[in-house]
This record gives sequence, C-alpha cells and structure tokens, in this order.
Amino acid sequence: MSWNWNSHGLPFLPGYTFRDVTKSAFHRPQTLNYKNGYALPRRPTVGIGQDPLLSEQLIQQQINELSYETPDITYGSFEESLLQDFIPAHVAFDKKVLRFYAYFEEDILYSPKEVYRVRPVVIYYYLEDDSMCIIEPMVENSGIPQGKRIKRQRLPKNERGDHYLWKDLNLGMDLEVYGVKYHITSCDAFTKEFMESEGMLLNDPEPMPEDPYSKHRKIPQPYFITPSEFDHMHQFLTMDRKVLRFYALWDDADSLYGETKPVTIQYYLVDDTVEIREVHEPNSGRDPFPVLMRRQRLPKKVKPQPFPSCVLEISKDEVDEFYSPKDFQVGQTMKLLGRRFLLCDCDGFTKEYFQKNHPDLEMKPIEVPKKADMPEERKKAIPPYNGFGSLEDSLQNCLSLIPEPPKKNILKMLENDHKVLRYSARLESQNPEDESRRFILSYFLSDDMISIFEKSTRNSGIIGGKFLEKTRIPKPGCTVENPEFYSPADFAIGATVEVFSHRFVLTDADHYVLKYLESNSSQIPSETLDSLRQKLVVGTANNQPGDEAAEPSS
Repeated sequence: MSWNWNSHGLPFLPGYTFRDVTKSAFHRPQTLNYKNGYALPRRPTVGIGQDPLLSEQLIQQQINELSYETPDITYGSFEESLLQDFIPAHVAFDKKVLRFYAYFEEDILYSPKEVYRVRPVVIYYYLEDDSMCIIEPMVENSGIPQGKRIKRQRLPKNERGDHYLWKDLNLGMDLEVYGVKYHITSCDAFTKEFMESEGMLLNDPEPMPEDPYSKHRKIPQPYFITPSEFDHMHQFLTMDRKVLRFYALWDDADSLYGETKPVTIQYYLVDDTVEIREVHEPNSGRDPFPVLMRRQRLPKKVKPQPFPSCVLEISKDEVDEFYSPKDFQVGQTMKLLGRRFLLCDCDGFTKEYFQKNHPDLEMKPIEVPKKADMPEERKKAIPPYNGFGSLEDSLQNCLSLIPEPPKKNILKMLENDHKVLRYSARLESQNPEDESRRFILSYFLSDDMISIFEKSTRNSGIIGGKFLEKTRIPKPGCTVENPEFYSPADFAIGATVEVFSHRFVLTDADHYVLKYLESNSSQIPSETLDSLRQKLVVGTANNQPGDEAAEPSS
C-alpha cells in the first residue's frame, strides 16, 4: 500500500489532514480558460497547495504526444504531414472531369425489323465531389428522345448505401445504374493519364458496336432501272409542282345568252388531273367565281354500258382511258365534259415540256379574236372650278372619293422662306369710285401664292384691309387640267393681273423685287427687268420708289 504524504509528513488520510495556515485565497479555482471565444481546459503545472483535480491532469507535452501521435506505417510521420499544405478537394479537383464512353442495349418488342437497339452514352465523373452524370448524344432523325439520361448526382453502388468512386471504373466493365447496364468501351486522354497516375491499370479499349437498325437504314433500297407505269411515288417525286397551262376560249354560244369566254386549263403532271378556271374581267357583271371545273381526272373513253345507269359519277372501272398531255394541242378544239374549248396558247414551261417529251406535236399559238362591240375607254371629264378653296384642293375631290392634300415642294419652301415680292397696284374698273383705291400685291416665293391688301384712304367710304387671302392665281384662258399660274416673270410695271374677274394694274414695286429678279435674270424676261429698272432706278429723289409699296402694319 502506497501512502500519499503531505507537507507535514503525515499520510493523506481522514483525520491526518490539517488546514494550511499560510493559505490566504479561499476561492474555488477555475478549470477553463476562454480563447478566441472557445472554452479550453487550463493546464498549469502541478504544485503545492493546488486543487487535486488539476494535479491529476497530464502536462501539455504528454497530451500533445497522445493527441497528435499517428502511426508512421500508413500515413508517415507527423513531422512530414505538418510540412505539407492542406488543399481542399473542391480546389484540388476543380473542373477535373473523367469521361468514359459506353453504351447500353434496349430491347425492341413487337417489331419485325429490329430486336434490340444500341444506344451510345457518355459518362462524366466529377472528381471534386464524386458525382456522375450520363448523357446520350443527339442523333439526327432518330425519333428517340435523347439528351441527359441521369442528372449529376452520386450514383448508388449497392443496397448498403455505398456510392461509385473513380476506383470502381475501368474499361470493359459493366456499370449498373438504376437497373440499366452501361458497358464502358473507352475513355479520353485525360482520364487515362489520371488513372495511370493513381496506379490503376486500365483495360484495353473496345470498339463501339454499331446499331443494326441504323446500319440497315444506310443500305440503299433496291430500285428498278426500267421505269414502271404503276410507280406513283416516282411520279410524285419528279412531277410535283409541275403544271401545264393552256389559254383557251370556251365556246358557249349554244346556250341562252351564250358568248365566248376566256379560260385557263391547268394540267397537273403529278396526278394527271385537270382544272379549268375562268378569267375574271373587271366590270364584266359576273360573280368572281373563277373555278369552272374542279380539279379531277377527265375520262376520254368510257366502256359501253349494257343498261342505263342511274349514277351520274363515273368510277375508274368504267373508264378505259383518261386524258393525257398529248391530247392537249394548241390550235385545236377539244371537248371536255360536253363543252368545247379552243386552245389558243400556252406558257413557256408547257412549250419546253412538249419540245422535250412530245417533239412531234406542233405548238403554234393562234390569235384571239377581239370583240368588235367593245366600247372605247372614255376619258374622265373634270368639272369646271367652282371657286371654293384652291384649284389643287378642288381637283383632289375629282380624283378620289377621300381627297388627299396636294403635295408641296418642301425644298423650295425651306430655301425661299420669308421671301416676299411686293408690288403697288390699282384697280381697273368702270366705277369712278374705284379710281382712288390703292392695293399692295404680295407674291410669296416659298409656295407661289399671292395675297392682296387694300390701303385705307380717308373719306373714301371704303374700309381697307385684306382683299384676298393667300392663294395661287391661274392665268386667264388656262384649263383646269393644265393650269398655268402667275409667276414673277409676269409682273412688269404697267402689266395687268386678272384675279378672279378683277383686273389690277401694277404701278410700282419694292427695291427687293429688282434685286431678286436681277439675281435670277436667266429666268426673267428682259421687258420685265427694263420696266422695273426704269421705275426704280431712274425715279427722282422726291418720289422714292418703293415707299408706296410698303405694307402697313396692322
């Protein structure tokens, strides 16, 4: 029996312990320390007067040796592991994927052409989290829904809950996932290099087997060199959208109020059917129903019937021969379903077809007789100007039911904006009261319009102001169809301007008028320029030219 002696030399037994008279701190000592927010046990050295609980703890060196000591046989020594930097898996194996090529066989039931089908797939293994996905490549015109078969996940290996790892994959093996066996045949270069670097020996790659049904589809179908009359598929593939078009006249003179009508006969080479369309003429008084005969095969020879038939339609068994392209010859009259048609002409494709397939038939077009009683086209008569609005606006009412505004010269309006030629004028009238009336005629170069303003005169009894709104004034004697309007070339000093049955005599002009006309002298007659120069340049200083032509402000 070992005895634990205290500082007094007595055994550590009940009744042999004495109170330490030198002890001054009677608090209960702490056994935990907080470091970085975590509670850690205190490991002080064992000394005299300390708590027995702390005295029983191991020193720091012994605890470290027990907690960090690892066997050197499997993982190496602890000092070597501390020298290596720790790299997590999502960083070390980021974007590193193993790719295997495999296939699976799908059984086909109730099909005489195939027993099974080989469907190739690609298996992707993601090293960062040991997940896998299986994708089936798209095959054109396969008729099978393809693409992603199994989305990315950890695939179960057995019933115990284990999952497939990269160590479990190899070439030439069967990978069973959710009841389907995928046979791995090969892999890419990165996968082969990774597996060999990890010490795994890959089997030899295997060729991908070919699908028997796809191989059968690649074999060309047997075809006959000699053309067959019963091969409707060949006729459809070679003659689709090829139509012979003939222009004919339907002689309907035997019927009541009968006449000759233009029609179009269309022969469809794809199924040997014929359609007749009536050419709709404007203002003919007929309803716009152009189809005279619906598309159908026309019988040419019918078998004789031993007894009368009560059925109006004829079946194929009762017909010996149908109409063919060689029966349609331009320039001849043919009878279709009891109606006579004169073939006058055909289109370019029809002529090429007959030259290639029926060179013995002549396709000479004939002239279509014109109707003698065809009335001549009457010219539209435009009524005279009624005086309301401008001449162009009134003309639009005669051209369309919903009149549109006349078009304007935008470039001319922008170049001659705010450019006005002003003239002084007097009214030529038989009334003596009109002799003292004075007017200002303004010509706007932007739109060729004219406005007339009357100057107010004291004790005349006539109120001055606007005499004529802005409008274009036609010259006397011109027609409504071809109107001719006044221009600056017609405004000479002393000239008479007739404005809607009012006659104005120009007496003076502004200096700007002479300046503008001299800048465009090539378009202005010399008589007009001479009259303006004589009036404005040769005038005296007391009678300043152009003062009378100044328009008063309102």
